[in-house]
Amino acid sequence: MKKTISQKGFTLIELIIVMVILGIMAAVAVPRYLDSIENAEASAEDAVISAIRGGLKQAANDSLYTNGRASWPTNPFDALSKNAAGEVDLVGYTTDDSRADVDGEWTFYSRNDGDGGKRISHQRADNSRFEWIYNKGTQDGDDAGIGSIGPRVQVAP
Repeated sequence: MKKTISQKGFTLIELIIVMVILGIMAAVAVPRYLDSIENAEASAEDAVISAIRGGLKQAANDSLYTNGRASWPTNPFDALSKNAAGEVDLVGYTTDDSRADVDGEWTFYSRNDGDGGKRISHQRADNSRFEWIYNKGTQDGDDAGIGSIGPRVQVAP
């Protein structure tokens, strides 16, 4: 009587082919995943800036009603809703008056480059930083007017 030995398992060639297929799939999937993270961060920033713009419009309307002149606050984050402690209700917002330097941080600061510009800044999870120029406008005189928020600009770390 002859015994037959059956071996179960994968050959080395089969394992190598599977590894090559997984490598190709990873090479395609990882860049798409990173792009989706970047797009999500940009969308979240757009939502925050949109909320600030909406709050500034409401603040201008309130100012027009109470003072007879539409005006924006010095700090644009003051136009956002406040929590029970009277602090801005935005996760990651700090009042340290410097460019954002922690992942997820939002700040408002004065930039000392001679133009007297005020900046809204945000640091993403990948340590990239973005800023928007904030101009509250002229608040007195005959040429008074509300200000503006500039476009998103990436800044060096």
